[in-house]
Amino acid sequence: MPRTARPLDVITWIPYVALALIHVTAIALDSPLAPPTKLWLMPLLAIPVAYAAPRLRPRVVIALLLAALFFSWLGDSAGAFFPALPELPLMLGFFGIAHIAYIALFLRFARVRRLPWWTLIYVAWWVGMLAILGPHTGDLFPAVAAYGLVLAGTAATAARCHPIVTIGGAFFLASDSILAFRLFLPEGLPAWMGPAVMITYTIGQGLIVWGVLGTLAGRTQR
Repeated sequence: MPRTARPLDVITWIPYVALALIHVTAIALDSPLAPPTKLWLMPLLAIPVAYAAPRLRPRVVIALLLAALFFSWLGDSAGAFFPALPELPLMLGFFGIAHIAYIALFLRFARVRRLPWWTLIYVAWWVGMLAILGPHTGDLFPAVAAYGLVLAGTAATAARCHPIVTIGGAFFLASDSILAFRLFLPEGLPAWMGPAVMITYTIGQGLIVWGVLGTLAGRTQR
């Protein structure tokens, strides 16, 4: 973030952080608050983006950030908004578009360094996840493989950005990795993996947005 963040810059983050804590707590307690609070996470994360938008250039960056959050919101809400359609393929499709928006953002506008060599670990992650989970995905194998590729692409290209974005991309990948095991190999998984999905997800999304906004604000100030 910029070296001197203005008070309102910080205040715009409070709704998202507060709701993320409420949502994760609701999941842990198996509370009925969990589903409705999930629907508001991405709209609240869009508040800092909308507040910063007039001060940032180029405009396409804001469009890409908002697109990533919008399609993430549709992915989060697929079951609620499209109850007559199969939820998992919709989630994969919506989040896949969100990841493509993030990749475009990281490659073109938010990069600050070359791609580190250690991002090869994400290739190993993709191969390993397909080897472990592939036999359990059935007809969804092509969609899962494609989604895993763009997810790994998001984490890898995030490593070209500010370290905050890099960490955010890793958390996002961790969230979907945990979720994949819960979906396709649920037997014997510990109960804490339920809240862990959303803990890592909310942290990942938040850090990505925070880091990108900070990078762009720093460039604008120079």
